[in-house]
Amino acid sequence: MKQFTALMMLSLLMLLLPSCAQAGNDAKQSQNETSMNESKKTTLVAYFSASGVTARVAKSLAEAADADLFEIKPEQPYTNADLDWNDKQSRSTLEMNDKQSRPAVASKVENMEQYSTIYVGFPIWWYTAPRIINTFLEQYDLTGKTIIPFATSGGSGLGKSGDELKAASAPNANWLPGKLLNGNPSVDSLKTWVQSVK
Repeated sequence: MKQFTALMMLSLLMLLLPSCAQAGNDAKQSQNETSMNESKKTTLVAYFSASGVTARVAKSLAEAADADLFEIKPEQPYTNADLDWNDKQSRSTLEMNDKQSRPAVASKVENMEQYSTIYVGFPIWWYTAPRIINTFLEQYDLTGKTIIPFATSGGSGLGKSGDELKAASAPNANWLPGKLLNGNPSVDSLKTWVQSVK
């Protein structure tokens, strides 16, 4: 009887552990969203990162600018096959060949009205910003807000991506010149840049 009770307790514990872990993850995500929603900061760093490179820079920039951080996540995550620029039928190639393409994003910044300055980061795709950045910008009224693009790239420069984003998706915002932030820029070097664009 004792062995049966012990087995039942062990089985129950095995069933409860995954749900407890998920509850912990949900609570952590909810806590992060709550802290962002309760923030009084006026600067936001919003970024899309396909491989993690732009994410690293964005986190350092948020620290340098004393800004809130928001990841622009696609509703349908990109796979390696989706990102194959050599494949003319890959998802990213098709999106970039269609200027009207607007990949869906998974969530919105709920308190966008509190931010007066928004750094928008992305990897350079086909010499410009990925179309998901257009989707992000077009979700909000950005009239009068200052937008500063930043990007990472394996070989090309920032090009006219800022001008193209302004014309297509946020013409009423105050756009400042952007910067290519390749490598692993230090928080101190990013602070210098942040000060220079104020």
